Amino acid sequence: MAKIAAGAAMIRASVLAPLLRRLDEAGQADALLRDHVITRAELADPYAPISLARYNALFESAAIALKDPAIGLKLGLAVRPADLGPLGLLFTAAATPRAAIARFSALLAALQGGSQAALQQQGELTFWTYRIDDAAIWPRRQDSEFSMAAICKLLQAAAGPGLHPVEAQFEHAAPPSLSLHERVFRAALRFNQPANRLVFANAALDRAHGAADPGLAMILERHIAELLQEPGEADDLVQSVRRMIGASLGQTKITIEYLSQGLGLSPRTLQRRLSAAGTSLRQLLREHRQAMADLHVGTGHRSQASIAEALGYSDGTAFWRAFKSWTNTTPSAYRKQQGGP
Repeated sequence: MAKIAAGAAMIRASVLAPLLRRLDEAGQADALLRDHVITRAELADPYAPISLARYNALFESAAIALKDPAIGLKLGLAVRPADLGPLGLLFTAAATPRAAIARFSALLAALQGGSQAALQQQGELTFWTYRIDDAAIWPRRQDSEFSMAAICKLLQAAAGPGLHPVEAQFEHAAPPSLSLHERVFRAALRFNQPANRLVFANAALDRAHGAADPGLAMILERHIAELLQEPGEADDLVQSVRRMIGASLGQTKITIEYLSQGLGLSPRTLQRRLSAAGTSLRQLLREHRQAMADLHVGTGHRSQASIAEALGYSDGTAFWRAFKSWTNTTPSAYRKQQGGP
């Protein structure tokens, strides 16, 4: 069984199966695979690790080659549980949609590194958040829309076609036409958000379905746990904190108490372990904010106020001061330097 290499974000080859099938139909697979240094031999093993950056670049190139900017969305609807390996099969084995998506999120690292997925309940709603950690992997519309549509498809396959989110949020800009998005998600749509999110009514996720198989779920989780124990795959505390920051920033206040509760540690223990790792919550927050600010300010697609809100600042002025302290320039001047509008 192939092992994900340490130090680089990787994704299992099985995830490329829907895209490869579509490229083969169009007769363009071999040329695009060659351009992105991915071989058929690698893809023959569904567990083989493929560079996450190359996978994303291939997806974006495929949209251009096929002249189909919504290819990720369409392929997400065609995804099969086996395309996501044992994590995909969890959707049919779990007792409720909430259990399925919670297990998928907790075990995502077995399928895809350098990414985060989290499930958070707030009042009568539950938010599922997904994003690739590396801001340099951009654009990434195809992966985002593929992942969002695939999750909806897998939930509906297990719990019934009536399960839809009430809102779908995307980190990229809105495409010219939203008709397909409206048909796929049947929900309110928001773009230029800090992360990709599906928002569900609690009742929809907590409805039990008859296809649950606790025995199969236990076997799958044991197998996935074995994958996570492969060398180089184990998540350390700092990466766990980074993922929680990325999933929650702009949605709730990030404090040491909030993080420690999610990680099952006392606040004092979390602070001590971060200090031993040579970092702190303040530093990790600043690093994440800097990376996201660089991305969104540089492209010029979002207002300063919306960026401030997404990064958890009280207002645009607070963000302006923080940005100037990092870069010694203002957001507007930086945008012009990067060639933005």
